[in-house]
Amino acid sequence: MRTDTEGKTRPAYQVAFTGMLFALSMALAFLEGLLPTVAFLPPGVKLGLSNIITMYALFCVGKKRALLIAVLKSIFVLLTRGTVAGILSLSGGILSVAVMVGVSVILKEKVSYLTVSILGAVFHNIGQLVAASFLLQTEMALYYLPVLILSGIGMGLITGLTVRVVMPVLNRLQNKIR
Repeated sequence: MRTDTEGKTRPAYQVAFTGMLFALSMALAFLEGLLPTVAFLPPGVKLGLSNIITMYALFCVGKKRALLIAVLKSIFVLLTRGTVAGILSLSGGILSVAVMVGVSVILKEKVSYLTVSILGAVFHNIGQLVAASFLLQTEMALYYLPVLILSGIGMGLITGLTVRVVMPVLNRLQNKIR
C-alpha cells in the first residue's frame, strides 16, 4: 500500500487501486462472456474468472475491499443484465466473500488458495440458488444444488490454480504503482 510519511495508507491510492481491480474484474467477466459454452457443462456453469480478482483482493488488499469489489460487480450486473441477475449476483457474491473471509480468518496461514477458491465457488452457487428459490417462491431451484456444488468444486479448483499463477503478476503491478 502506498503510505505517507507517517506510515498511513493514502486514501486516493486505495480508491484508485480498488477501481483498477474492479475494472480488471469487469474485463475478465466480459472475456468470459465471449468464451463459447462447453458442451459437457450443465446450464449456468461458468468459470468465474472475475472471482480471481476478488480472491486477490481478499488475500492482498483486504477483506473490506474484497467485499466492495463483489458488491460493485453485482451493481454492474444489475445495470447490464437486469434486476434478477443483479440479485443473484449480489446474493452469491456476498455469501461467497463471507465464507472466504471466515475460512481465511479461522484457518489463518494454514488455508490454501485452492480451499478458499473452492469454498467461495460452492457458496456463490448456494447463495444464487437460495435467492432463486425466494424469487421463484419454490424450493424447486434447490434440486439443482448437487450439480452446482460439483461444478463449484471444479470451477473453484480452476480459479484457485489461476490465482496462484496470477498473484505474483498482480503483486508486481501493485508494487510498481506504489
